[in-house]
Amino acid sequence: MQLSAAAVSAMLTGVILCSLRAAAVQELRHPPNRIAIVGAGIGGTSTAYFLREKFGKHVQIDIFEKENVGGRLSTIEMEGYHYESGGSVIHPLNLHMKTFVKDLGLNVRTLDDSLVGIYNGEEFVFEESDWYLINVFKMIWNYGLNFLRMYMWVEDMLDKFMRIYRYQTFDYSFSSTESLLHAMGGDDFMTKINVTIDEAMQKSGFSQKFIDDIVVPAMRVNYGQGAKVNGFVGAVSLAGTSSGLWAVEGGNKLVCSGLLYASKANLIQGIVTSIQEKVRPTKSGDTVRLYEVNYETDKGPALDMYDIVVIAVPLCKEIGNIKFLGFNPPIESVSKPYHQMVATFVHGQINASFFGCPKPCQFSISEILTTNKPGLFFDSIGPVSPVKPVPASEISKASDIKVWKVFSPEPLTDEQLRLLFHSYHAVIVRKWLAYPEYTPPEKLPPIILHPGMYYLNSIESAASAMEMSAISAKNIALLAYHKWFGKDEQIDQEDLVERLKSEL
Repeated sequence: MQLSAAAVSAMLTGVILCSLRAAAVQELRHPPNRIAIVGAGIGGTSTAYFLREKFGKHVQIDIFEKENVGGRLSTIEMEGYHYESGGSVIHPLNLHMKTFVKDLGLNVRTLDDSLVGIYNGEEFVFEESDWYLINVFKMIWNYGLNFLRMYMWVEDMLDKFMRIYRYQTFDYSFSSTESLLHAMGGDDFMTKINVTIDEAMQKSGFSQKFIDDIVVPAMRVNYGQGAKVNGFVGAVSLAGTSSGLWAVEGGNKLVCSGLLYASKANLIQGIVTSIQEKVRPTKSGDTVRLYEVNYETDKGPALDMYDIVVIAVPLCKEIGNIKFLGFNPPIESVSKPYHQMVATFVHGQINASFFGCPKPCQFSISEILTTNKPGLFFDSIGPVSPVKPVPASEISKASDIKVWKVFSPEPLTDEQLRLLFHSYHAVIVRKWLAYPEYTPPEKLPPIILHPGMYYLNSIESAASAMEMSAISAKNIALLAYHKWFGKDEQIDQEDLVERLKSEL
């Protein structure tokens, strides 16, 4: 059927009028006056940065932080040098972190390669060599083609994961972590969060020996948990075993302080104690919903009113014990328990004989990972370098005396330290709740806690990493913006891969 010129003209006029009405609706609603963010870690500070991009310069953004800017990104000082004591490594495909470092004028620190040994409590089941071909031969001899298949398995996951950057470039957002994961990886990602990494890899044909000897140690060093973590966080952990890993010179926490400064957000050093919804009348006779944020600073209790609130700390009782007053349905601690990690920094000489290397011993292994062997009291041991380059004149000539980081589920006893180290000069212990306890099938907390209140750390129940927090931060900034201005066409759209192909 052919349309007349008049009919075509009428249709075009209708489309234009609809567009103008939508634009008018957005213009009629003013941007929010004030936004509160609870937590100044990588999630909270990157949320402030992205919110400033979307809402503009006139919105007041307050960030509440009870401790130091950086959260779980932190450093410790040992004998005059600083070392990463929180999130330490960044993957070369982490595009948000790469952009932050570039935009903030920070420098990249490439990480030293180290020879890895896998220790099962009695012997090394695998030892890396300086020669790549020897390592390939050892892998094939012990595990067949499992390691090549793992590389392709992780690459397939990363290809799907990278879609999120394209979606966010085109301002698409998601109202739940499930819809975000499904947009990236479809049913594959949803399946992975509901089975263990052991089950996921067995289903894909990997041998149990390969999982026990190679995959489990990667889970233990990255998340302090074994093959019972969900398949998605397991794949993220395996991606972290690739080459090209890097960190920020001066400490990864500099990204957080840089984002805080770039966002022009106001830092409030205090503890948020409660949040309550308030309805206030306007001059026009309408009502407006605001959030009353109550907090404690060194000057005493205080409160402020906000249009939008972003919770960027884990909502579990041990970490973010905020009371949500008067909400229906009630908002409670929505996060699962967090896993305790103990990082022990030791400046000393490792005891090679503990690992079966008799004196005199040429101990070439520098990073020791462990299998899930009952009775092992540590997860991993590895040398760490200062966050800033050390002048050649200050490098110790005793190359076997280094600063080592030992991960363990509990603080090491003096006896255990003496077993692991021939001698040591200094010890610093950092005990922290680092990651969720992963127990699939995972129940992912909501992103939208209330119409104007968002929960950034929902994504950690799928996988915890710096880049995951940055992705969640951008998603929430986009989601809050679209919700505020009623741009529903940018939220939870299906088949985005095909949709973007048609838009380009």
